[in-house]
Amino acid sequence: MIFKKIIAAFLVLLSVSAFAQENLIVNTHNRKQVSLNGTWHYIIDPYETGFYDYRYKEKGEKDPEAYWNNPEPHGKTDRKEHGYSDDYTIQVPGDWNSQDDVFKYYEGTVWYQRTFDKPKLDKNERVFLYFGAVNYEAHVYLNGKKLGMHKGGFTPFNFEISQEMLEDEGNFLVVKVDNKRYADEVPTLNTDWWNYGGITRDVKLVITPQNFIQQYAIHLEQSQDIEKSIKRKKFNISGYFKLNGPNTSSEEKITIEIPEIGLKEKVESNASEGSFNFDAKKLELWSPENPKLYEVKFTLGENILTDKIGFRKIEVAGKEVLLNGKKIFMRGISIHEEIAPEARRAKNSADADKLLGWARDLNVNMVRLAHYPHNEYMTRAADSLGILVWSEIPVYWTIDFKNEGVLKKAKKQLDEMIIRDQNRASVIIWSVGNETPVSEARTRFMKSLVMHAKEKDNTRLISAALEVGYNRGKNYIDDPLGEYTDIVSVNEYLGWYGDLPHAKVKSKWETAYNKPLFFSETGAGAKGGFHADKETRWSEEFQEWYFEETLKMMENMPENFMGLSPWILVDFRSPKRNNPKFQEGWNRKGLIDNQGNKKKAFFVLKKYYDEKEKEDQE
Repeated sequence: MIFKKIIAAFLVLLSVSAFAQENLIVNTHNRKQVSLNGTWHYIIDPYETGFYDYRYKEKGEKDPEAYWNNPEPHGKTDRKEHGYSDDYTIQVPGDWNSQDDVFKYYEGTVWYQRTFDKPKLDKNERVFLYFGAVNYEAHVYLNGKKLGMHKGGFTPFNFEISQEMLEDEGNFLVVKVDNKRYADEVPTLNTDWWNYGGITRDVKLVITPQNFIQQYAIHLEQSQDIEKSIKRKKFNISGYFKLNGPNTSSEEKITIEIPEIGLKEKVESNASEGSFNFDAKKLELWSPENPKLYEVKFTLGENILTDKIGFRKIEVAGKEVLLNGKKIFMRGISIHEEIAPEARRAKNSADADKLLGWARDLNVNMVRLAHYPHNEYMTRAADSLGILVWSEIPVYWTIDFKNEGVLKKAKKQLDEMIIRDQNRASVIIWSVGNETPVSEARTRFMKSLVMHAKEKDNTRLISAALEVGYNRGKNYIDDPLGEYTDIVSVNEYLGWYGDLPHAKVKSKWETAYNKPLFFSETGAGAKGGFHADKETRWSEEFQEWYFEETLKMMENMPENFMGLSPWILVDFRSPKRNNPKFQEGWNRKGLIDNQGNKKKAFFVLKKYYDEKEKEDQE
């Protein structure tokens, strides 16, 4: 028995080590780079013929019929049973489902291929191949050599290719992309959103000096009394940095500057990393009303890396959430990373502007980015616009909570989300999951994620979207996970999944925890343009009635109620939604329909948010 346990533990470690990659480089937006976006070739490979031989064993690296090797024949007698052709091309970034009908429902392997020339480099410069995200499993090959693999459809990864590039001819880049669903993955088999496959975010070559700043965080020191700091106009800033390079030493120093306030500090490293803590005067704090961003410069040798960073403090005090020492009410909305009028995954800054523009039309001060980390364009735009962000990993519904390997995968995605966006002032909540059914195994699993997030980042709140049982007259929230999260967040659908909207008015809410209460979801479906009386389901009038009754219920919420993010901004595609008249493969809970038209309920919620904003300003 002991031997079996040792073997099982070894297999878990082995499975996790298979996901090893170069340590993640942050802030690629402001580094020297070459885009590899654009037209790629593809091969659809549902039987994974290019990966496995006919005995279903992974092909050898030099196997000429492995799809990562160049299939160009050397003579007329050469037998080649695969090839990349200009007749089969696909755009990167982008999901494959929306680019050709043959892909619409496809789940499986697609091989992506393109060539690129080695960029012109200065002496001692290094090159990394960076992917913003690939859904879900990616195996990456360059010139026939495997660089590595990555699992997780919504977080970035990179590999160093400095020594792998060819000097005088095109470099042959191949990515095996597989979006099949599995019970032991994150997310798991069952989700209520479209499983968009492909290289869905930017691909680029990131060019760095020999020694460079790979990661960093800079923020207000959380232990300071923020009200005293504001009064004295003197703040404490802290953070860390991590260096990458063969020649880093304990004598390495970096300079941190915020030119606008005259701050310039030199910080020593301990070999490849370091931390800092210093005072800053005349600092304007970031908030939705004043989304102040400062140019911050990090200098290592002759290399300067810049970023736009806001400084703020988010915390819980009893039953309230405080931003820079002031109580806030979060006027939120949930968003999927999808451009509904084009039925595709959002992929660039224009898409982020469109989604957040619709959210601003609603007069929100907060968005819940569901149910996975969204593109970095979203969080950077939110920084500039002054929109608070809830960012989440796809621990969704029926994850295998007893599986240690699944927990390690979830923690890895959590790490990659935090590392990428830890310098975005807009992100105030890390969420570790959505609607996970209560059990001892689940609570241990989720508690582990909460504690892991707190260990990685103490500058944000940690939460998860919980479910609630509906009882006539009283809804008592006592999910054991609420003991560990900073705020108690629940998804509430009384009036849609149980009774009718009029039941909301008499509904009473209580929690077992002396913590802020947040409605992470609430909503009802409506087919845009379908009108009837308010009791007719799927009509805009029913959805309007639902929100009217929901907002009446808000008037009698307990004093710890501090906001909501209704479900959802825009209709989104889901293969679970199969009413042939009203859904047609779309989740219709959007306040905006899939053609971009605002439904009647949109204006009900906007009026409420306008009124809440006035109250907060008084």
